[in-house]
Amino acid sequence: MIVRDFLQWVRTAPASERAEATSALARAYLYSDLSPDDFAAAEGAMLMLLDDPSPLVRRALADALAASPSAPPAIVVALAADQPQIAAPVYALSPLFIDADLVDAVATGGAPVQAAIASRAALPCSVAAAIAEVGTAESCLLLVENPTADIAPLSIDRIVERFGHLAAIREALLLRDDVPAATRQTLVIKLSETLAGFVAGRAWLDADHARRIARDACEKATVTIAAETPESELRALIRHLCAGGQLTAGLILRALLSGNIALFEEAMAELTDMPVARVCGLIHDRGSVGFRALFDRAQLPPSTYPAFKEAIEALREGILHEPGGATRLRRRMIERVLTRCEDADIDELAPLLTLLRRFATEAAREEARLFCGELVAADFVVEARSVAA
Repeated sequence: MIVRDFLQWVRTAPASERAEATSALARAYLYSDLSPDDFAAAEGAMLMLLDDPSPLVRRALADALAASPSAPPAIVVALAADQPQIAAPVYALSPLFIDADLVDAVATGGAPVQAAIASRAALPCSVAAAIAEVGTAESCLLLVENPTADIAPLSIDRIVERFGHLAAIREALLLRDDVPAATRQTLVIKLSETLAGFVAGRAWLDADHARRIARDACEKATVTIAAETPESELRALIRHLCAGGQLTAGLILRALLSGNIALFEEAMAELTDMPVARVCGLIHDRGSVGFRALFDRAQLPPSTYPAFKEAIEALREGILHEPGGATRLRRRMIERVLTRCEDADIDELAPLLTLLRRFATEAAREEARLFCGELVAADFVVEARSVAA
């Protein structure tokens, strides 16, 4: 009997040769047409090899049996309880585990086991939740990068809460299509805080200046995220901003001056607790009384009313048709608002004028970038045509 010869040979063979022979035995068990006696003897031999002193032998057994639904369950369970480097391939591939087994392994296993489970194909939601809750940063990164993993929004939020300060996890999350807009905005906050702390720590800028720049960048990114968010998810983003104290007059004014009317309307509806349709009617009504009442009910700073009023007037006159979609400040709108506000009481409007001037500078720089980009693209086309001719 072949298995009897194998058992006699394995007692004295070197570890590397035992590992190679073990792999061959396991493959023969899975794929060869063995007689019933040889089949039973092969299983017995593999059970015996679980006690082999060399990890090479046990790892060879794990690699050979891991992905097979025909592997002996007793051997798979024993390998899963072995050293992490031996258990990892079994946890990564074996179809014999149920969800509860995997959740328990995430809770009790080490980093290699968690990482192996995170990489499993078609990972169920409950297991993903366990990794998000107690998994290492590496296992959470593998989970986020796993395109077949079923990750609930709450689990994604938990990963952001625990590891959102890590660049690799932020980047991986932003590449996923199923990350809600509110979570994307939280990732932006995490990034801005990290950058502001780094810049201030290097003494490149003072802390207050770094925080202001980071805040402006966050508001700009928030408007961009909102512009790319389906209308059905926009209110959830607004409520997230409101809960975090980020739904400020500055952000709402930026949205309006960027032509992001949907974000502006939803924000006003949230702040006034009014239906969006009613808010839209008051905003687009030709008179100013309705919008003033809406503004007061939203409890926005009174000093910002002139800017909102002039922006609404510009909106009604159609001063929105500039390149950049609803993600970029509109220079013509800002200049009009700034001109009208400069004629008012400077003491009262000084902070607003400072904000508008920052907006104007940002809009001018964005416009210059677009213009230069178009010039370079046009020169490239002309050069390509001349070469082709």
